[in-house]
Amino acid sequence: MNTLICDLDGVVYLGDEEIPGAGGALRRLDDAGWQLLFCTNNATRTPRQTADKIRRLTGYGVEPGQVATSAQAAATLLQPSDRVFVVGGEGLVEAVAGVAEVTTDWRAADVVVVGLDPHLSYERLSGAVLAIGNGARFLASNHDPTYPAPEGLRPGAGAIVEAIAHATARRPEIAGKPHIPMQRLLADRARGNVWIVGDRDDTDLAMGRAAGWRTARVATGVRDESATPPDIEAADLAAVVDHLLA
Repeated sequence: MNTLICDLDGVVYLGDEEIPGAGGALRRLDDAGWQLLFCTNNATRTPRQTADKIRRLTGYGVEPGQVATSAQAAATLLQPSDRVFVVGGEGLVEAVAGVAEVTTDWRAADVVVVGLDPHLSYERLSGAVLAIGNGARFLASNHDPTYPAPEGLRPGAGAIVEAIAHATARRPEIAGKPHIPMQRLLADRARGNVWIVGDRDDTDLAMGRAAGWRTARVATGVRDESATPPDIEAADLAAVVDHLLA
């Protein structure tokens, strides 16, 4: 069995729209006996919510166990005794709560975990800064400065992380692509020859190269250039699958 690790935003879908041909490409690869894993630095959704979105937009019957998120990767860095102040969405809160205690009191926090927070408030941002200033450990689900949306690039988790880093003069430990926690999460599930397809060189392809996986880049998300070319350069996911099944 071979494995394709597939990024989501900008590869399978863009906002609430399927990238044309993505669902058909996933089904063709599944029918050919490949294992499909889905990897996202978006920590706002739970694995089940992410799987539901893939099914809804593409018709491909993915299960939550096929999804790896940067929220899950961040949770692997926590201990059960940790009290964690979360700046992030439901996916990050759920992942943290599955391992440690979530607290809304910055004074009680041993750890601050930061991801993309669609409802970010100044009060939440201040709580994170105060907790880190009080000695809390600083973790980030990921450091992506932007993420692709139909109307263009929106601020990503990295924009929020940098605001906190600037205010505290502290650098975070980062869990998501291309860093080791996410790489380990995927390596534990991958089988056979492993390919990773994404749109960003600094996350998807960088992690693939570090892990010794083959890499494919598509042009449907963030237009990213690299000094190190991928193994496959393709217009979209369907074209990558054409190459893999040729």
